[in-house]
Amino acid sequence: MIKKYHHVKIIRFENQFLLLTVDGREYRVDLRQQSKKLAAATQRAKDNFELSPSGYGIHWPELDEDLSIDGMITAAKVRKAG
Repeated sequence: MIKKYHHVKIIRFENQFLLLTVDGREYRVDLRQQSKKLAAATQRAKDNFELSPSGYGIHWPELDEDLSIDGMITAAKVRKAG
């Protein structure tokens, strides 16, 4: 059995933002700051993602893009505080 690093419940897009629910907390990540590929992608390409079994990251096969959950959480906290 794979040990979960993060428990990701919700992954959805709202305009240029990626909305995540991770470990019971909600995060809003500005894609323009995290991934130019994702920010410019079609909705279909954005919605075609794979969450790693361990909860470490998200992969978008059509875009060949990977983002770590920790990196997105950090970016969301910085964006909220600023």
